[in-house]
Parts: sequence; structure tokens; C-alpha cells
Amino acid sequence: MHLWLALLQRPGRPVSRAAAAFSGRDESLPVTDSLPPEVRPDVNTGAGRQGPRGQKTGPRAAPTAGVGIGNARRSGKQSWTMTQQPLRGVTSLRFNQDQSCFCCAMETGVRIYNVEPLMEKGHLDHEQVGSMGLVEMLHRSNLLALVGGGSSPKFSEISAVLIWDDAREGKDSKDKLVLEFTFTKPVLAVRVRHDKIVIVLRNRIYVYSFPDNPRKLFEFDTRDNPKGLCDLCPSLEKQLLVFPGHKCGSLQLVDLASTKPGTSSAPFTINAHQSDVACVSLNQPGTVVASASQKGTLIRLFDTQSKEKLVELRRGTDPATLYCINFSHDSSFLCASSDKGTVHIFALKDTRLNRRSALARVGKVGPMIGQYVDSQWSLASFTVPAESACICAFGRNTSKNVNSVIAICVDGTFHKYVFTPDGNCNREAFDVYLDICDDDDF
Repeated sequence: MHLWLALLQRPGRPVSRAAAAFSGRDESLPVTDSLPPEVRPDVNTGAGRQGPRGQKTGPRAAPTAGVGIGNARRSGKQSWTMTQQPLRGVTSLRFNQDQSCFCCAMETGVRIYNVEPLMEKGHLDHEQVGSMGLVEMLHRSNLLALVGGGSSPKFSEISAVLIWDDAREGKDSKDKLVLEFTFTKPVLAVRVRHDKIVIVLRNRIYVYSFPDNPRKLFEFDTRDNPKGLCDLCPSLEKQLLVFPGHKCGSLQLVDLASTKPGTSSAPFTINAHQSDVACVSLNQPGTVVASASQKGTLIRLFDTQSKEKLVELRRGTDPATLYCINFSHDSSFLCASSDKGTVHIFALKDTRLNRRSALARVGKVGPMIGQYVDSQWSLASFTVPAESACICAFGRNTSKNVNSVIAICVDGTFHKYVFTPDGNCNREAFDVYLDICDDDDF
């Protein structure tokens, strides 16, 4: 595989090869013990490695963690993971932190794409990594967090997170594996920022320093979290982590910068919904959190500092499963996708742009109907194949009054729609990203 870093990366600081032994609880195992001999770092000296029969094979260069686009941008929200037979072999999809790239975990490996213009930037084939369940990018750098899955994982089962350094030289794929975080229970989600990695299990969340000299900083017990819901603010100014609270329908927020490592200071809680949370997302600066419940009819936004509800947005009246919620880069708009096959777009900066029910002009109504009448409906929407789950994000603005939304579906299709503040929404581009190849590789 040719290095896609030539297009994506600028040099950054080196990653330490020393992997500290993590003293976790029952799910967390020491990282140095979990690495196979071929890729295990030497904790004491960092010099050399053991070959298959114990002989020294010489030192290896340290991996380079290049955050190639400058300041960190907001985290791409909510990956989508297949629970049934994957379409065209896609097991999960995930945007990077500034939504300029997306990664595709597949039965046949990993593929990395640039969003605008749409092109493949790199891939890891089945021979290199086997089938994949989850992939997380670190901005536009050479580091990937991989979780095995699918029918034929190569390195480990779903209870480990592998860190792949694509800048590291070596013919064998194991030469590019620089760290492995191993647990006794399945890993459901991974989130990364320039200085931390968050690993989500069903009832616990672990936070480690990353990528230099990784060590465990925090662990949080959670309510049963089968979807691995979690979001991490990538802003340099705010280190906010959000995940489902212990109370049904609640959110817990933790400021990792003000919480002392090794302590169990209580996160503050927002009572967001009456039923379990099904989707959650932070905006770029970490000042607003959006969430939806399992019912999927309402999206509620809260101020992360005051915990006050800012606005309530109505996706629809029929229950639905939300796949993704995402903010625009300046938090002026929000988009959401669901199993109804519709991507909804809401205005946040000027909520007068959102549609209202015709009953709002009638006047005073009963309390139950009043809640419905007062809801804000999407200013625009478009459809994708209903049987195909998708993630959505905002594209680059083409002009002051024209914005765009990108939808990436597990059936391999790419959709781009442009919309205006008055609610006009039209398709600008359509493609099949799985049919796009890197010309240098193929």
C-alpha cells in the first residue's frame, strides 16, 4: 500500500514506543502483555524487538503522529455499526474529527476516503488486517485505531483496540502495529483526540493518554450502553466527554482537563429524555450537546456549562432509530439521519428558519397538543435508501447562502445535497464510493 500520508499528513511529534502497563480493573489488561512478540515495545529501553525465535532484529523507527490540518476541529459524530448482514461488506462508517474524511470498516479490510472531492486516500486489504469491525481516524494523520470484527479478523477479536501507524516502514503488516489495548469484554466504540484515546465497553469507559507514553487516566462506570454511545470534544480549549448517565435518559459530562487523573470525581448529569438515549453529539467547541432517545421523534440540545435546555427539534411523529446527529462547523445548523431514510436539517443560529406546525397559528391549545405545536421541524430534508443506514455531516460552504450536507450509506453510496435558508434542498452529487479506487494502488 502506498502511503496516503503524502497527501494527508504534515510532520508531527514522534510517538513513544514505550507502552506503560495499565493497571485497569477487570476488563482492562496490561497493554505490553497483550502485544505479540513481533510488535511488543521494549518498555525499559525501547530498543530493538524480539523475532519469532527470540533473536534481536534491530531497532525500529518511532511512529510519527502528524495532525496534518492544524488546530483540532470537532469530532465526527456517531459511527454506524452493522448488526445484520453487512451491505457490500461494510461493517461500520465513521467521519474524522473535521468531517473532511471518512473511514469504512469492511469484511475486506479498511478504506479511507476524502470527502470533497470524493476520492480514496488509502486502504488496508484483507491480507493486511483481516475483516474489521470499527475504525477511528486521528484527524488526517497516519494513525488509525482498529477493532477487529466481521467473519475473519486477523489479529484479535473484538475485545482489543489496535493502533496502526501507516508511516512505519516494514513489509509485514505487524510492523505497523504499535500498540494494543486489550480488554476482557468487547470494545463497542473508540474516540480519539490529539492527546487522549477513549475506549467504550458496554458498562465502562476508559480514558488513556495518547499517543505518547499511553497510560490510563480515568475509568467511568456507565448505564448499560449496548451501542457504545460516547462523544469526545477535539477542541484544544475544551476536553469534554459525554456518555449515557446511570439514570434512564440522562447524559453525563466530564471535563477531562479539570478532573484529576486517577480520581472518580462525579460527572455532572443532564436529564435529557424519559427513555434511554440512542444518539449523542457535541458541537465543535464543546459548548452544546445534542441527543435523541430510543423513540427518535425529538432531538434536544443543552448548554454543556449551565445544563439548560436550549431548543427542542422534532424529527417526526413516528418512532425511528437515529443513526447520526452532527453539527455544522460553526454550529449554525444540525443534521440527523434515521432508519426512515430521511436526513433532516435544522437551523440553530436562527431557529425562525425552522418550520412550525400549522396549528401554531390557531392559538391556545391543550398541554399535550401544545407540546407538539411548539416543536420546531426541519427547514429542509432529503432521502436516501431507507434500508441502508447512513452517517451525515456538513460539507464546505459554496457561498454565504448555500450550505451542503453529505450522507454516506452502508450500501456504498455517497450523497451530497445543497440547501438554502429558505428550505430549498437539491442533490448536487451522487457516487458509489466503493467503486472508487486509488489509482496508485490499483
